[in-house]
Amino acid sequence: MTGTEAIFYLMAAAAVGGGLGVVLLRNVVYAALSLILTLLAVAAFYILLATEFLALVQILIYAGAVAILLLFALMLTRAHDAPMAADGPQKPIAAVAGMALFGVLATAVAGTTWPRDAGQITRVPFETLGDALFRQWAVPFEVASLVLLVALVGAIVLARPEEGE
Repeated sequence: MTGTEAIFYLMAAAAVGGGLGVVLLRNVVYAALSLILTLLAVAAFYILLATEFLALVQILIYAGAVAILLLFALMLTRAHDAPMAADGPQKPIAAVAGMALFGVLATAVAGTTWPRDAGQITRVPFETLGDALFRQWAVPFEVASLVLLVALVGAIVLARPEEGE
């Protein structure tokens, strides 16, 4: 096993563990921190793929800005004050659905012929990447930023104390 493979398996375990933490942890702040771990592990995958720009974007935008905004909104809304929902009768159905999805995905992965050698790595110039970002993806990026802004303003409105408090 090479060093790259060892790093890949370590980061894969971190990504899966963080994803399980997002789903299974009851405390939403801990779940958000698990999300940050998962996003950082994905950034490590980008580094292993020699796409440093995508790794930097993953860290700055997702693990940095979005996750911190999520934590900020959670802390502003005092999510710990809300009563915890009890486990409902949907838990066994969700487990069966999850196992079925796992079976379908495992079958798809096992039945796929994966190429061993991808050949030469093609480098994309920053000018081409910037042109695609600002011409093709500018509007979706701005829509996402507006949705996050609305969520933050909503959290601030919900966090304001009542007149009697």
